[in-house]
Amino acid sequence: MRTCEKSFDSAAAVLCDELAEAVTALPEGKKDAIQEIRLRAEKPLALTDGTSAMFTDGKGRILYSMSSNALIATRRHLYDTFRRLCGYSVYSCQNDIKNGFITVQGGHRVGLCGTAVVSEGKITAVNEISSLNIRISRQIPGVSQGLLQKLTPMNGGLLLAGVPSSGKTTLLRDLARSLSLGLNCKMMRTVVIDERGELSGTFRGSAYNDLGLCDIMNGYPKGEGIIHAIRALSPQVIVCDELGTEEDCRAVAQGFHAGAWIVASIHAGSLEELQRRSQGRRLLRSGAFRTVTVLTSCDRPCEISGIYRIQTDGSFVPLLQEHLLTG
Repeated sequence: MRTCEKSFDSAAAVLCDELAEAVTALPEGKKDAIQEIRLRAEKPLALTDGTSAMFTDGKGRILYSMSSNALIATRRHLYDTFRRLCGYSVYSCQNDIKNGFITVQGGHRVGLCGTAVVSEGKITAVNEISSLNIRISRQIPGVSQGLLQKLTPMNGGLLLAGVPSSGKTTLLRDLARSLSLGLNCKMMRTVVIDERGELSGTFRGSAYNDLGLCDIMNGYPKGEGIIHAIRALSPQVIVCDELGTEEDCRAVAQGFHAGAWIVASIHAGSLEELQRRSQGRRLLRSGAFRTVTVLTSCDRPCEISGIYRIQTDGSFVPLLQEHLLTG
């Protein structure tokens, strides 16, 4: 069984028994394209491949449109699945629940929808869970090697830009592993700031994804994690996922001025979109990034459409003339 299919079955294992049996019965060749499994109370179980929704009849067949044969996720299914992904201790997961997601074994992130309990303007809990979205985490060893070859010799920070589900986290995960092990590059002291546990797949203290010789700071907010890493771990490279806040921008600049390369990702579908966004412009002006890499789309995960060197005057020099298939 291929790695992608193993990842799918690992993610499906958090479902209640009836739903897990139904989705693991899907054709093996279809599993590697599925990026999300979504449950909505009393609605058909949906499968997403990045561009469209699919369904199943519960007997191993894919349905490409809704029909009366589609498997329905009942409220009981949601309740049983929710309790399972909490390890049957909802109380112990309250901090994750109020943040809107739970990371489970294998590094899969389960997004939650329900009724928010708000106190003094802050969400303190989420009750009456009405939908769950399992984002399937996949590690693909070697997926970053084509990019590293294009960047050789790598000299400075790297910003990965892409739309949701375009493969940013998968590529970032393998970049961290490669940099820490010196694969197609110089071996470097690499620290991963893994705020949501997706990069390392950390579950109950153990990392289930292979990050080589990285030091992993699991659960740290990116801003605080970068500062802690600089103070305590003397990193040459700091890797983190999904920059976006003003605090993230400040911490990235601080890490850069402390002498660390920053390798990170941001939501932006093109170089133009990155430049239009205020945080994007601020990150580009910080000096922390020598190169910007743009991923193609959500239906072609990890494919690179553009690699650009950032010049001292703020202009960009393209290094890639055609799409780079990394997977």
